[in-house]
Amino acid sequence: MAGTERRREIARLRARRKKTANLLQRVKAGTMEKAEAARKLRKLTPGADVIIQREGLA
Repeated sequence: MAGTERRREIARLRARRKKTANLLQRVKAGTMEKAEAARKLRKLTPGADVIIQREGLA
């Protein structure tokens, strides 16, 4: 395992942000249902409840 734990943590954070943005973009485009996006966000990140409330997916 190369790199420090902090470096790996930052990489995981960036990946989550990218995936979250992609999910929200798909919802806004209408290619994904809100309930499905909310389910995937809950699996993806611990802060999902805040994102779901902010984006109106609930």
